[in-house]
Amino acid sequence: MPEIPAVSRRLLLGGALATGALAAGVGSAQAAAVTEAATAVDPAPRRRPGQKSMIDVAFEPYRTVRVGVIGLGNRGHGMSEGWSVVPGCTVTAVCDIRAERAKRTADRLAATGKPRPAEYGGSDESFARMLERDDIDLVYIATPWEFHYQQGRAALLAGKHVIVELPIATGLDELWDLVDTSERTRRHLILSENCSYGRNELAMLKMAHEGLFGDVTNGHGGYLHDLRALLFSDTYYTDAWRRLWHTRSTASFYAMHGLAPIAAAMDINRGDRMTVLRATATEPKGLADYRERFVPRSHPSWRETYINGDLVTCLIDTAKGRVIRAEHDVSSPRPYSRINSLAGSRGIFEDYAGTSTTGGRIYVEPDHGGHSWRDFDTYRKEFDHWLWKKIGDDAANNGGHGGMDYVLQWRTVQLMRAGLVPDIDVYDSAAWCAPVPLSVKSLAAGGRPVEVPDFTRGSWVNLRTGLDSRTSEMPPVA
Repeated sequence: MPEIPAVSRRLLLGGALATGALAAGVGSAQAAAVTEAATAVDPAPRRRPGQKSMIDVAFEPYRTVRVGVIGLGNRGHGMSEGWSVVPGCTVTAVCDIRAERAKRTADRLAATGKPRPAEYGGSDESFARMLERDDIDLVYIATPWEFHYQQGRAALLAGKHVIVELPIATGLDELWDLVDTSERTRRHLILSENCSYGRNELAMLKMAHEGLFGDVTNGHGGYLHDLRALLFSDTYYTDAWRRLWHTRSTASFYAMHGLAPIAAAMDINRGDRMTVLRATATEPKGLADYRERFVPRSHPSWRETYINGDLVTCLIDTAKGRVIRAEHDVSSPRPYSRINSLAGSRGIFEDYAGTSTTGGRIYVEPDHGGHSWRDFDTYRKEFDHWLWKKIGDDAANNGGHGGMDYVLQWRTVQLMRAGLVPDIDVYDSAAWCAPVPLSVKSLAAGGRPVEVPDFTRGSWVNLRTGLDSRTSEMPPVA
């Protein structure tokens, strides 16, 4: 049965009015002026005859979700076990260009009492042979970034739903092609954005939609993670694939972990949309400095020149006049943060800054005054998302990244088994990954604003649910 949208205070009190105002042209004059001055991107490609939107298209119900995994490095190997423990899900096939990795993952699943998946490997075309199987419903892709587009598209064309690690593609033409391929094949393509299912992020989303922050005006997110030691490791990233991206692109590679929760809280593609992006970047100092101090002169990295700025910042305007700041920095010394800050006319939330166990702090009127931050604890309890109330204990026992991985996997399987509409669709996935190519374009133009494509082709004006879903059940396992 299709999921019945939750009727939130946002929809009852603010959403319809806001949408009406937007339709009447009462948007931000400043945002409109910036949009007018922005460098235009190519117009949206026309839909082919018979091609239709995937918005609000539900999965067909599955009794059991059968998963095929492509890419079995650190991420893919760990997530394979995660898929296998979700009720009503089984891993039927695993694939990696290195055949020994497919065997390692198959051995691990069999050792934990799960059915042994079929193994594919040995060539860069092994994934195509795996996609020919008729016992795969969902393909999970965890290969290096340069393969995501090709493999995601191939999975759609093979008639599978697909969930892809960040980013789903690195080029605008590739993002559009994935949207079009999803629409033509009627298969869903989903960004595997686990942080969108983080406990603090989902509570922040609920608070925004319940009006706790008043009119939301700005948000700040990103991915700030000192990866220098791992980037120079000879074993962690196979063939140093991630470090090599720093030699060939100036992009904001991976800001989606912080951008996506902010975009969800602002109803991007669900009543608002990102319109213009401007990028700045600091000099690329971090990796060269680390190499100078810690990497032997005989290491192959000494033949590399790094061009990706240490801190790449994207300022993004929305159609409703909001501003998002999305940051990416993996080459500077600093504690981990995804920032997660959301502010409006009546208050503000900031993550990674509090002193309580949640890590968050908050200040909202009329509850607070005196210019003093308060702990987030009581608010997270009050606005805890139903997914965390329902499976939080299971997530703690089964999932990496604080349980976010398990919540993402459990929810994806539940959506498919119950025949519901995805929380994250191909339009969200494309929009959240668009800053990768757009940041390159803006930086090349000296930081000039560039237009953000509307991957929904105008349907963004319609309010609809997403990660703010209402409680539903996992169908029982026969």
